[in-house]
Amino acid sequence: MSSQPDEKFLIRDETGTQTLIGYVVDVSDGVHGRCFLDVGPQHTNRHGVLHGGIATCMLDNACGCTGSLTVDPSGTAPFLTISMNTHYIAPGRAGRVWATGTLRGGGRSLFYIDGVLKHEDGTVIATSSGVFKRVPQEKLT
Repeated sequence: MSSQPDEKFLIRDETGTQTLIGYVVDVSDGVHGRCFLDVGPQHTNRHGVLHGGIATCMLDNACGCTGSLTVDPSGTAPFLTISMNTHYIAPGRAGRVWATGTLRGGGRSLFYIDGVLKHEDGTVIATSSGVFKRVPQEKLT
């Protein structure tokens, strides 16, 4: 994982959730949606490790962005999560974590996308699998 992503491919503060948590979306790959977070004390649970809800949020975002990249190189076409399962593998520690989505299949409007959340040292923290739906912009207004 690159620790210094190219700024022109980064999406910051696009949503309230993204601003609150502090993760950054990276669409530089053009195929795999990714996001990263520099884990600090504000992201941890009472045991001092990355909160599972934040891990799931990052996986959801990376997978949704992966779906979006199939139709929009900016990675901002709207996709909704239909279902997603998360599997926690190891505790997330302080440092940078990366979530990456990978398209596994799908059709015209539904996509099957897997995600992996890794610490910058390569430790897998969590994985996910989900179903995501493309939504025309006019349906969101």
